[in-house]
Amino acid sequence: MISQNKLAVTFIALLLSNLLFSQQQSHLDAVLKQKAQQYKEQPYFYKAQQFFIAKNWDSTLVYSMKQLALRNNNEIADYCHYFRGFSFKNKGLNEEGRKEFETITKNFRFNYKVSLYLGEIALEEGNYQKAIAYFKEIDKLPQTGHYDFKKGVVYHNIGLSYLHLNNFKDADHYLSEGFSLLQAEKDTVSLIGAYMSIANLYYEQYKDDMAIPYFKKAYDFSKKTNNPQLKMNTALNMAVVAENNKDFTNALIYRKEYENWRDSLNDQNKIWAIADLEKKFMVTQKEKEIDILEAENKLKIAERNGFFYSSVLLLILFGTGIYFYRQKSKTNKIILSQKNELDELNAAKDQLFSIVSHDLRSSVNALKNSNNKLLTSLEKKEYNELDKLLHHNNSIANSSYNLLDNLLHWALMQTKQFYFHKESVHLHSIVQQVAYNYTPLMTDKNIHFENQVPKSIFVFADQSSLKIVLRNLLDNAIKFTREKDHITITATISDDYCTLIVADSGIGIKKEFLEYLNSETDTVSKKGNHEKTGTGLGMQLCRSMIKKNDGQFHIESEENKGTVVRIQLQKVKKNE
Repeated sequence: MISQNKLAVTFIALLLSNLLFSQQQSHLDAVLKQKAQQYKEQPYFYKAQQFFIAKNWDSTLVYSMKQLALRNNNEIADYCHYFRGFSFKNKGLNEEGRKEFETITKNFRFNYKVSLYLGEIALEEGNYQKAIAYFKEIDKLPQTGHYDFKKGVVYHNIGLSYLHLNNFKDADHYLSEGFSLLQAEKDTVSLIGAYMSIANLYYEQYKDDMAIPYFKKAYDFSKKTNNPQLKMNTALNMAVVAENNKDFTNALIYRKEYENWRDSLNDQNKIWAIADLEKKFMVTQKEKEIDILEAENKLKIAERNGFFYSSVLLLILFGTGIYFYRQKSKTNKIILSQKNELDELNAAKDQLFSIVSHDLRSSVNALKNSNNKLLTSLEKKEYNELDKLLHHNNSIANSSYNLLDNLLHWALMQTKQFYFHKESVHLHSIVQQVAYNYTPLMTDKNIHFENQVPKSIFVFADQSSLKIVLRNLLDNAIKFTREKDHITITATISDDYCTLIVADSGIGIKKEFLEYLNSETDTVSKKGNHEKTGTGLGMQLCRSMIKKNDGQFHIESEENKGTVVRIQLQKVKKNE
């Protein structure tokens, strides 16, 4: 009985410690964004803070470690150690998190957060004296400061630490203080934890009459929340109380409720849980029957007991066999699926590298031959030829740069390191910005360009990836459009979507190659007119980025009649 109570106390201690910063993180996030701008020359620090705010703990650990490998001032080092300590703690690696937090200097701006986290780690590891010391440091902070934590939760955790140490007097004081503060804040989830902790305090002292009302309040309050962990814990406490009061009917109800919540959280074997509960209940019933019928028929009672235990054992064995069989089947399916995906990715990677290396070699060879001609023309002072060759070299360099840039973005997409942040984007301005960079190329080919996107349209998309898509489409349109042709970008809107249309009157795309470009998985290479080359990587990158933005991407083209690319994006509604 007491061991179950202590289990409940330990669980609630961990739960409320995790609520310390659940409500107010905006202040820290704002400061981190300022620091990222202040140290924008440190790319690893910038990425580490972005991934930290996005709660991507693995990437945060990678980039903070890369930053720490460089020469840093104390402030950057403190922030990087804070990122790592918080990430380790959220991944359940308390020992590594504690080492990182203890490395932070006393001049760190958010040093009080470090003390709070060290207190949480000590509480989770059962080092209660150390936890009290850390939490009391927080209690001594000046009242005039602005701190993003709940003091009621801090008092609650101090009280829990004293409760674990069987110091009931101090536990009563701090738990009561914490309860008063949490009640004033009307925080339902924290109040449930406070009710349960006070109940356990009285229960540990065998003051059942005082404890049971608090258990009951915690149970009733948990019905108003969506937190299955609290529902499970309160149901367990009520079951223990009912069992001690010999109220086995209600005890069974609470036990079943507890088991249901536990199974929903931990995916445990439900057959074992129900069988165990039925066993306990039936054993109790059989013991009563034995007391009544013992004098009449001891042999029959022994047979019944033997049959009962055999049935339970068979049920347990059967349930365990089914569970392990399903787990093995599930694991085999996952392994097979991952193997197939890996084979597909390796095939795509090998094909892509083969194509890219071939095109890069061709570009470098063309640049080498052109440079030889350039030297010859320079010696002969043929300035007209020099001008043509320089423009030709520039075209080759731009093509190679675009190929490498697309390859970089493709690699970031494949490794899930490309950061997406969807927001409201003014479509006309984005098109105008991207087109401005291509004005010299369009002027050189005497191409007529029109931005006909209505200025009233806003789309919900990631701005950086949308610019990459537009750059690829404009670059292709200019490359495969003849002199004095035209390029037009327009947009149409429907109820929930906006369709961006990029159209050119260029050489178009052959039917068989168009099928490849509209394919979801193929990466191909092609040679069109005038020996212009491409890998198809740019279009695949565009398709992937538009899909990441919850949009659709489709190409329409006819040879010698131009190309039309349609991009469907989510429209920003007026009320948003």
